[in-house]
Amino acid sequence: ESLARAMLRDDEGLRLKPYHCTANKLTIGFGRNLEDRGISESEAEFLLANDVSEIHEDLSEIYDFFEYLSPTRKAVLINMAFNLGLNGLSKFKKMIKAIEEDNYAEAASEMLDSRWANQVGKRAQRLSRLMVTG
Repeated sequence: ESLARAMLRDDEGLRLKPYHCTANKLTIGFGRNLEDRGISESEAEFLLANDVSEIHEDLSEIYDFFEYLSPTRKAVLINMAFNLGLNGLSKFKKMIKAIEEDNYAEAASEMLDSRWANQVGKRAQRLSRLMVTG
């Protein structure tokens, strides 16, 4: 198996962003055909774990208050950053200011007073409740 992997690495090459192969199939990595094969549940879980870990690190670097939040409030911000991107989350300036001031009811109100809340509906309702209760 290791010889086959080495050969495929050389023959396929590594592409870390999706591309269309010569058969016009959406492909990633070392020639993984996403259209016909997709990914397994364990691969999806692995990707999610990596994404959450990376977002956690990024939020810790960007916001001094992040490490002092409860695990639930950290999870809320990770969820939002995953959904919106770090740039999108940074636009919630009033929410971030409220969190810095430990005013979680105000932070939740700011979460709900947004286009994002209208777009994601119940997700925003649930996350805002978790922001309040911690």
